[in-house]
Amino acid sequence: MAWTAADITRMERAIATGARVVQINGERVEYRTLDEMRATLVMMKDQLSGAGAGRFSVSYPKTLRGL
Repeated sequence: MAWTAADITRMERAIATGARVVQINGERVEYRTLDEMRATLVMMKDQLSGAGAGRFSVSYPKTLRGL
């Protein structure tokens, strides 16, 4: 989903006022906790700024019998 600066502003206002329901992109979203809202706000800001683009993770399998 592509976030806009207006979406981020709406989320910040909702957090500041203690509201748990936000209207974003024509959809009504109800959050359970303030922590959930803050995590979503961080994700929105990261996606809007392009942070995390090109990031990847590497994991290595762990076995008991070698390769």
